Amino acid sequence: MRLLDERAVEDIAIGAAVLGTGGGGDPYIGKLMAIDAISEHGPIKLLSPDEVNDDDLVIPTAMMGAPTVIIEKIPRGDEALEAFRILERRFGKKAVATMSIEAGGINSTIPLAVAARLGVPVVDCDGMGRAFPEIQMVVPHLYGVKATPMIIVDEKGNLVMLDTIDNTWTERISRAATVVMGGSTVIALYTMTGKQIKEATVHGSITMAETIGRILRENKKNPIQAMLEYVKGYEIFKGKIVDVMRRTVAGFARGEARLEGIDEYSGHELLIRFQNENLVAIRDGEIVASVPDLITVLEAETGQPITTEGLRYGYRAVVVGIPCNPKWRTPKALEVVGPRYFGYDIDYIPIEERMRKR
Repeated sequence: MRLLDERAVEDIAIGAAVLGTGGGGDPYIGKLMAIDAISEHGPIKLLSPDEVNDDDLVIPTAMMGAPTVIIEKIPRGDEALEAFRILERRFGKKAVATMSIEAGGINSTIPLAVAARLGVPVVDCDGMGRAFPEIQMVVPHLYGVKATPMIIVDEKGNLVMLDTIDNTWTERISRAATVVMGGSTVIALYTMTGKQIKEATVHGSITMAETIGRILRENKKNPIQAMLEYVKGYEIFKGKIVDVMRRTVAGFARGEARLEGIDEYSGHELLIRFQNENLVAIRDGEIVASVPDLITVLEAETGQPITTEGLRYGYRAVVVGIPCNPKWRTPKALEVVGPRYFGYDIDYIPIEERMRKR
């Protein structure tokens, strides 16, 4: 166990936006909520998965909806606490901790605020090692963990409890409810035992996000290269954003961004297509990276991550690719998060193999 202070939260917010691959929601609001909670209640305890007893209960907390909505529809502040407590009552047992369901944006910082305000630890793990747009797109789903019972709360005080036949139905019904509730909600779901946490999550993701944030903060000369060395990632492209098409549809931010190359990439073009998160990167008509590997857009000078809702004409950016957690590279996992699921008629090729061929 170790303690997370305000500085750690700042770094986690930046690193989570990198791992969020453009999605997961802008971490700014969640960061402020976590820092405010720490100022009132003190530092947050961070537990490794091995420190959680097998029969302990852990309740993940998060936000759901389109990132384009989340930046304008501010949460009330106590929705996640309410959702957490309701699931405790539903299971008839106190939860020992909360955790992030995805390593991305606001969904890495919301659990920190919950942990500080409730006085419980947060577990150093998450459900993906990155961000994905749909409820069933988590490692626990691959291990047979049910998303429900799931609590959905909005800032008006509306509350929905779901108990579905499978996690795909959880996605369909919760997405519809979230759209009706204004396009973004706060949720608690995938309640797990300590034994399930140990086998069905991605370990060390909070520490990884914190380390990425610290690297980008401390390395003023070449922050992107320093970060890529840590995550074993690759520079895919450097260019100027010349066009962005983005729309909010059925609870998702969908669209694409086009970059014209600069410096050594001059004369080339990169197209990024996204659904909340960046899904594929296409250079001069050839796919150079795809889900489930991570595709992240960084501000060229500072290395600060740019989320899909933050993409703007004229930004000079570096696009990087990061290998996904190995749990996402099995045939079963690729059925859930591979490029074909998202409508791209291609086989998944690990980014390191694609980079070797260039």
